Amino acid sequence: MTGTEDKLQQRLTMSKTESKDMKEAMEETMQRVQGRFQGISEQLESRLTQMGTRIDDLEKNVSDLMTQAGMEEQAVSK
Repeated sequence: MTGTEDKLQQRLTMSKTESKDMKEAMEETMQRVQGRFQGISEQLESRLTQMGTRIDDLEKNVSDLMTQAGMEEQAVSK
């Protein structure tokens, strides 16, 4: 090989190494992003479940209060 071919080979080797490093960095970044997204999704699902439970409890309490106040019978008779 000539000096020019050696330099080209070195540059090619460096480019492959840089590409590999960049690929590994991107894969690591994507794994971190996926982990964060998964965590946020789980938190959101948990909070929505809690909210649903609270709404169900609120509906039951309102219904009980209406029954205690005799309003349910009035609403049905209308």
